[in-house]
Amino acid sequence: MPVDLGKNYFELFGLPVVFDIDGADLAARYHDLQRRFHPDRYASAPDQERRLSLQMTALINEAYQTLKDPLARGRYILSLQGISTDEETDTAMDPVFLLEQMELRENLAGARAAHDRPSRLAKLAQDVARRQTAGADELGCRLNENSDTARARARSLVREMQFLRKVQHEIEDLEQFE
Repeated sequence: MPVDLGKNYFELFGLPVVFDIDGADLAARYHDLQRRFHPDRYASAPDQERRLSLQMTALINEAYQTLKDPLARGRYILSLQGISTDEETDTAMDPVFLLEQMELRENLAGARAAHDRPSRLAKLAQDVARRQTAGADELGCRLNENSDTARARARSLVREMQFLRKVQHEIEDLEQFE
């Protein structure tokens, strides 16, 4: 079993390191890799091959989860370029974006208490989805550029998209109780 656990996720899937990837192609490559390295295929193999199969399966799953999600994929591409998003420690954000987040949070609080809560949550969810799509589109553009300015903006976009993801999860949690 030829195994290289040191490959980056794109190499593992035989893809170029680009933000825009075909989801169907990624899924097909994932299923092919899963078939090739599934632990059941190595049930009677020596211990080392069984362990490698398990490690490869875990790596394939982790890589697939990262590459299929635009936010995680953008963060991963930045990490391959040596850029950390420092989401846990760097709290400096664009003031315009912070104001937009305050507005989203106010709208979310208003929707929680509103008599027409389901429709307000649906409208807010659409707004957040639109913002996430726009962020992913711009992130792809910035990651395709080869400049420090573009990489800095890509880093900011990943951090902004993480904020939007948190709001999205809060909306989804509230919708579950409708």
